[in-house]
Amino acid sequence: MSIDFSNWQWTREPRSYEIKNNMELTITTAPHTDLWQRTYYHFRNDSAPVFQMSTAEKFFSFTVRTDFAGQPGEIKHRFDQCGIVLYLDSENWLKGSIEYENDSFQHLGSVVTNRGYSDWATTEVSATTSSMWYRLSRREDDFCIECSDDGQRFDQMRICHLTAVQQNPDAPVTFGVYACSPEESSFTATFTDFELGPCQWAAHDGQAAQY
Repeated sequence: MSIDFSNWQWTREPRSYEIKNNMELTITTAPHTDLWQRTYYHFRNDSAPVFQMSTAEKFFSFTVRTDFAGQPGEIKHRFDQCGIVLYLDSENWLKGSIEYENDSFQHLGSVVTNRGYSDWATTEVSATTSSMWYRLSRREDDFCIECSDDGQRFDQMRICHLTAVQQNPDAPVTFGVYACSPEESSFTATFTDFELGPCQWAAHDGQAAQY
């Protein structure tokens, strides 16, 4: 299904952005923008620009390609990140992204925030990685985040649950992309290859559910 950005909305506009031919989005971040709630660090950051669409469909997959090489002359800074997001409100959301750490490695990871507490699951990838596809799939109140370096073969990053969705199952969910720079930096992220379609996350075919 093609994406119509006229139906998307910002939760906090970025420093600057551009939409080209309804196919490509660029976001330039502002310093000290982030998404995190409480856990371990004890701070609450809810300042990252988030660009999303809405659907009440309970089974879908949303895919996007990110490119965070930036513009010529830009230097990556610690914690710079961009990726896929499902943001309901400041205390209920999930995201998947690569977060720059240093010249040796970056963190490919996901954060799930339920009722105002975030967690973070990561693995290290090369600091030279500058592009990644992400796929977010919904099966009712459960979600799967996957990643791919070629847009063809996707690897599972995370299966998770959002309590807020479970509590209000017929309400629309909002999902899309985000980019931010938690420290004193700014960079430009590019998002392309937007796709929305039937759920690509297959139903479980193993042990039966027990209630």
